[in-house]
Amino acid sequence: MTAKSMHILWLSVREDLWKEIKGFADAFQRCGTQIVFVGPGTPRNVDVQELIAKCAERPKLIVHPEPYWPILPRGLTKVDIPTVGFQTDVYAYTHRRFLVSMLFDYAVLLHPGFEEAFRAAGHPAPVTLPLAVDPGEFYDSNEERVFEIASVGRTNPLYKTRQAVLSELSREFKMNDWSRRYEPEEVPPVYRTSKIVVNIPRDDYLIDVSMRYAEAMASGALLLTRVPSEMTALGFEEGVHYCGYRDPGEIPGIARKYLNDEALRFRIAQAGREKTLREHSYDARVARLLERLAQDNGKLLAPARAWTASRVSLAYLDYFANNRLFDCAEDELRGLVRRASPETLRGLRIYVRARASWIRNWIRQW
Repeated sequence: MTAKSMHILWLSVREDLWKEIKGFADAFQRCGTQIVFVGPGTPRNVDVQELIAKCAERPKLIVHPEPYWPILPRGLTKVDIPTVGFQTDVYAYTHRRFLVSMLFDYAVLLHPGFEEAFRAAGHPAPVTLPLAVDPGEFYDSNEERVFEIASVGRTNPLYKTRQAVLSELSREFKMNDWSRRYEPEEVPPVYRTSKIVVNIPRDDYLIDVSMRYAEAMASGALLLTRVPSEMTALGFEEGVHYCGYRDPGEIPGIARKYLNDEALRFRIAQAGREKTLREHSYDARVARLLERLAQDNGKLLAPARAWTASRVSLAYLDYFANNRLFDCAEDELRGLVRRASPETLRGLRIYVRARASWIRNWIRQW
């Protein structure tokens, strides 16, 4: 499949283009594709044929980018167009992701290490396309690196270690204001003016390096991250392309070492930058996906294409319920009841569990 003049039906509203998903969409457009977005106000369970009919040209690919504004069109298992479903934070609720991924011909995984789990669950085409960087946004501008250590990222309850460590580091080192939220366009200038960017992962997934690894290194900063981590699966070597710590207490000493040895810091940072720009851009990720699609020559691989209507409905119900689209979930549940489906009881359990979770969260807010 070639990208030139290819139309893609992108199952999200245009306003959902942010962070990692924007990187993929921009890369698709740079290589010549035309992206058709879903219009605001579209029903979340709209028939996919209605969306296709609104396209100026019949799309050759349908992409579900795990949108923040959740939508899952009906009819995905019947359409004769290859479909791709993204799984962004695939390490979270992985068991739930198996079911919805079966609706798509390709399950794109944005973190390494999960392909075997998806294959074991029954998906024939998981494709790992890890988080990457847009070199047009993140680059080394040769600006003065005024921050000794920098960090940009969340500091919610999933990141208690990050909060504690950054608080300690800020007492000794000159840092950016790590405690505030940064808009996407504010991040590159921070990394371009930082000597070291530290990655302290979320407490429940300690090998995570997020987008930070690629963005920091593409900007010419030295990445300091916890090891072991996803960096190994991504092809990077500790001490060659980045530096690592085993315990957060080691961070100050490691930082002092590289701040005091500018030549060593520069050598490792440059090696990381060169490898990142060569292998870990969103353009490279999209090129790999298009190459895979071309190899398969239009094969329709989604396991759910061979499922019963009730089993497909259960997958939709699970997606809608867990995304709190209870009206859409109720539609699927009513369909199961009308068909006297053996999947009805399981669907009811999924719906009740999701409703109960929503109620508990609502009560906590009060």
